Amino acid sequence: MDINYIIIVFTAVSFIVYGINSFVSKKMISEFKRWKLEKYRKAIGICQFTCGTGILLGLKFKLILIVSSIILIAMMLVAVLVRIKIKDNISEIIPAIAYLVLGVLILHYS
Repeated sequence: MDINYIIIVFTAVSFIVYGINSFVSKKMISEFKRWKLEKYRKAIGICQFTCGTGILLGLKFKLILIVSSIILIAMMLVAVLVRIKIKDNISEIIPAIAYLVLGVLILHYS
């Protein structure tokens, strides 16, 4: 099993779970309020679920992988900027940076 496959599956599953949690997790719902993005919570959740699914489908269809990874990169770039804007600690920003890097790696190796 190669590292690119592991990165793709890990990232895809993470985003699918995160997308679902945007709808059902009380903690995530409160985080969207803290980020001042509560009115976009459902749209972001749908986008993340769709992106995660697209990355999984990208294992079979390269174009879907490329498009999904670009969307992931854009979402994570915005996430990093939002967290900087609300003055989160670096420890709270690192996960978004890590997923940004994973998105770049997926795009680079696709």
